[in-house]
Amino acid sequence: MTKSSNKVYSKDVKIDVHYLTRVEGHGNIVVDVKNGLLTKCEFQVIESPRFFESMLINRPIWEAQHITSRICGICACGHSLASIKAGEDALGVKPSDEVIMLRKLLLYAEQMDSHVLHIYILVAPDLLGVKSIMPLIKTHKPIIEMALRMKKMSDYAGEVLAGRHTHPISYVIGGLTQLPSREALEKLYKLMLLARKDGEETVKIIKSLKFPEFERPTQYLSLTSDEEYAMYDGELIVNGRQRQKVSDYKKLLTETVRDYSRAKIAAINDKPYAVGALSRFNNNYEKLNKEAKLVAKELGLKAPCHNPYLNTACQLIEWVHCLEESIKIMEKILKDNLSEGKVVVSSWPKKSEIGKIKYKPNTGTGCVEVPRGSLFHEYTIDKTGCITFANCVIPTNQNMGNLEEDMRKIVPELLAEKTQEEITLALEMLARSYDPCISCATHLLDVKFV
Repeated sequence: MTKSSNKVYSKDVKIDVHYLTRVEGHGNIVVDVKNGLLTKCEFQVIESPRFFESMLINRPIWEAQHITSRICGICACGHSLASIKAGEDALGVKPSDEVIMLRKLLLYAEQMDSHVLHIYILVAPDLLGVKSIMPLIKTHKPIIEMALRMKKMSDYAGEVLAGRHTHPISYVIGGLTQLPSREALEKLYKLMLLARKDGEETVKIIKSLKFPEFERPTQYLSLTSDEEYAMYDGELIVNGRQRQKVSDYKKLLTETVRDYSRAKIAAINDKPYAVGALSRFNNNYEKLNKEAKLVAKELGLKAPCHNPYLNTACQLIEWVHCLEESIKIMEKILKDNLSEGKVVVSSWPKKSEIGKIKYKPNTGTGCVEVPRGSLFHEYTIDKTGCITFANCVIPTNQNMGNLEEDMRKIVPELLAEKTQEEITLALEMLARSYDPCISCATHLLDVKFV
């Protein structure tokens, strides 16, 4: 943090930051401190609604994954997979083990891709005292080249596995429309092996950086499984104890609308909660592979961890976990050889065929862990196979209430000792630590003390 001689002793504080880059979307943080008291603390989403749920109404269930993958350019694969799972749940379709294996591989690739983006491009400038990655290109060029190399590996994984990483095209209900070639898989496997060294270097870098010290225990929601570190499937769990079936997610969490935000805010038992890498780490630490556990030990992280700033460190732990799990899957694929006999290669029905299929009105729910947390898709279909109801619960909306509670706790702690510049940076960094994806496009975040 940049030092200043102007300490904040005033009971009224005014800070107005118009543009904060390195978040996706349009949002404001508004904080009012009057007579030394915090009177307002809001995270405002000011973007116009995008109405994706409305776009799905009267569309065939087979088209949902291609429409909803457009919700996000970063978590496009996660949206596609959550949508496919909801569609399969509604239709009673059960994919093969080989298909699920490929889906997990795609989900791991997206986790790695987004985590590298957040660690190096969005957070590292804060920890190194610069405004963006641009100055680091000159001062830390080998590190930036390494970050881009790591991201290129995971980008290529999406291209190989799903036709393209952004808005995947080959993953559909029941199977795939096209199998990846062995040549491309072998190239991807080699890139993954090479990425191990970059991961080790990243651990050293993150270990050398100082994160802000702040703690606030809260509710942590994620998927959990007795079999693995849950990302693709499992039950819902809160703080390692309270379990709920994914299909009953509405019994666990509720969504409300506040007048200052155009996005819904979620709660569990009328209290805010967190989702994302920190939540998964806290709930599922024991299921991490040995390589990821070693990284956690190296970074000094233990579960439960209540410092939201360390969500970034947990993302690095997950990056290592996902890489090692991906290598295991790749070795199995290359050993056994993918074939149409093992993987259902299919296409969604043509419009002329949709009306000939016998459908049963039903509701299906799908949930996967995307980089920013638990993502839910729920669809109801009618007897024609068209969607009559759709609901998507986005991780950032689930984190919004928790971010506000963090702000309510940290602002009074900062007022007596920090400069205006330091308070502003701490709040900016706190918002960025959640890796918010407001509308999947980087624009601005206003931090205002009035």
